[in-house]
Amino acid sequence: MAKANRSVSKAVASTLLLTVQDGVVRFGDKTLFQDLSFNIRQGEKVCLIGKNGAGKSTLMNIITNARELDEGMRWQLQGSTIGYLQQEIVPKANQTVRDFIFEALNNQDGSHDYKIEIVVEPLQIHLDDKMTNLSGGQLRRAALARALVEEPDILLLDEPTNHLDLDIIEWLEQYLKSYAGAIVCISHDKAFLGNVSEKVFWLDRGKLKICPRGFSFFEEWSTMLLEQEERELHNRQKVLDQEVEWASRGVKARRKRNVRRVELMKTEREKLRVDKNALARMLAKIDFDPGEAVETTSRIAAEFFNVYKTYNEDGREKPILEKFNLRIMRGDRIGIIGKNGSGKTTFLKLLVGELKQDAGKIKIARELMFSYFDQKRKDLIPDHSLQRILCPNGSDYINVMGKDRHVCGYLKDFLFDPKMVNHPVSVLSGGQKNRLMLAKIMANPGGLLILDEPTNDLDMETLDMLEDMLANYEGTLLVVSHDRDFLDQTVSKILAFEGGGKIDAVIGGYQDYLAKKKGKDTPAEIPKLPPKKNTSQPTASKSDAKLTYIQSYELKNLPDQITKLEKEIAHTENQLADHELYTRDAELFDKLSRNLVHAKATLHQAEERWLALEELRQSLEKN
Repeated sequence: MAKANRSVSKAVASTLLLTVQDGVVRFGDKTLFQDLSFNIRQGEKVCLIGKNGAGKSTLMNIITNARELDEGMRWQLQGSTIGYLQQEIVPKANQTVRDFIFEALNNQDGSHDYKIEIVVEPLQIHLDDKMTNLSGGQLRRAALARALVEEPDILLLDEPTNHLDLDIIEWLEQYLKSYAGAIVCISHDKAFLGNVSEKVFWLDRGKLKICPRGFSFFEEWSTMLLEQEERELHNRQKVLDQEVEWASRGVKARRKRNVRRVELMKTEREKLRVDKNALARMLAKIDFDPGEAVETTSRIAAEFFNVYKTYNEDGREKPILEKFNLRIMRGDRIGIIGKNGSGKTTFLKLLVGELKQDAGKIKIARELMFSYFDQKRKDLIPDHSLQRILCPNGSDYINVMGKDRHVCGYLKDFLFDPKMVNHPVSVLSGGQKNRLMLAKIMANPGGLLILDEPTNDLDMETLDMLEDMLANYEGTLLVVSHDRDFLDQTVSKILAFEGGGKIDAVIGGYQDYLAKKKGKDTPAEIPKLPPKKNTSQPTASKSDAKLTYIQSYELKNLPDQITKLEKEIAHTENQLADHELYTRDAELFDKLSRNLVHAKATLHQAEERWLALEELRQSLEKN
């Protein structure tokens, strides 16, 4: 039966829904895509990634046929449907959520009613609410509900986790895993992509590169490709150096006969320079200098004593904080999670003095300076230039950690083209606006840095850079985020706002909070009763304790297994060192890449197991 199910699944997955071959897309004189080729099959779960401006939205529009190819071929299976969850939703006057969802459906027979019930309740939206009265997050959830209820053969999702609470994101993951159609998803949420995707479309410098496995494998795979590219450029440089040497020695004697060879050498030199620069830009990182550590006179940054805060909602008092006590120490790195309306923003506003508590006391260190990253970007005035945002006094220099930096050089650190210095904020993309906000804040973050949903609209490269910047930041950090991987990489404590004034505190990152929530505390944290004495069985003395037969067998044979794995890894790496392998046999390259990742993981497990058994053996011998 299981074998039959696998055969059926394989047959379904092989149904080709859409293909693009040898596509070319131009914008004026600029070619965005060249030789664009890909397939989408039924049941495939694909994530689409690439830097801001790489063409992700354009590729989505090619899939929907909203953007035609300038050259090449696009084919779609007759009768197949495509649905698109976009980031921007413009609500119509007097339109209810129900009307919005049904707008694109033929539901005269009520066939979609049960689907709506399945989707609407977990997304926490109400069908009779007016679309114009919804918040940005609620609009996104309504659009997501509509896309899921439509059940197209190809579902395109553009940042589906933005403005979603963590519990909704986890529900969405499970829903998409069982989704019968194909999915193509753009997202910066690494944990979400790792849990959902089975294939990666990577837009890199005008080319679409396809990783045959999910996002959890992408880092290993992309690193191998970039390393291979670096080796290829190195080899091209060696060949060019030989040509230059030949030209300097022999061209005078054979000028007429070898003019073409010299011209080819010049062309290759220019092409090599362009390719090297492109790779350098690809690997560029934000340069952040943490500067001098801020001198402090107190180890306590802020304290909350029995703080109460309520809101009046429809004539009822809604508790936000009740008997809330918290001590924030210098250097704390705290992640703040919770549903919308649970009190996260209220807590931050109380902390920075924008709100007053109803009762209790809040004490802030007198000399503490803070910076606040607001997800609504209130500090970014649309008609102001980038220079004016960073240098409001009209200077060409910005003070960065006590040092004057030219604004163009500082913008370059944050991956902006210095030519954009006089561009208005209004022309920037969402990701660029967030990068500009980070540049403004990180110039002088002070002793307390508050980041409210900083990861929205950031591409993955910028997200990695932000993680590196925060790793170097030595002050106190508070981060509000729904991005689980980002929280695990940046914080060491979690404050979970559960609603109704209840707040849970956990040491560790999001995974530690999740483990506690699911009752998976470590044995050390769970009190145990002393073992009962057993008089019916003799108790073995310490001197009798030793490894079991199986453990001894493992300990004896693991060194040989480790040696074999090391040789296998070395052989595979030697094969992958061939810079022409990918172009010659992409399938073999992917197979070797997968084998290498598996062998390294197996080696790591074997080494860990050997160490554990060896430590156990030594411990037993001592006793």
